[in-house]
Amino acid sequence: KMRIDGMKCMHCKANVEKIISSIAGVESVEVDLVKGIAYVHGQHDHSEVERQVTANGYPTTLKV
Repeated sequence: KMRIDGMKCMHCKANVEKIISSIAGVESVEVDLVKGIAYVHGQHDHSEVERQVTANGYPTTLKV
């Protein structure tokens, strides 16, 4: 799971889900807007998820 900052509305949530879903190896993603956490499932490069989400304006922190 990842902590994602900067999400303020459902549009932000949808953007983050779209960004993460487009990354190779991601099978599914669930974003909790209230908690600011994304649950990412699949065989993917965690650093690539962080890089892409941050590059699109949503600072991230990997949480285990």
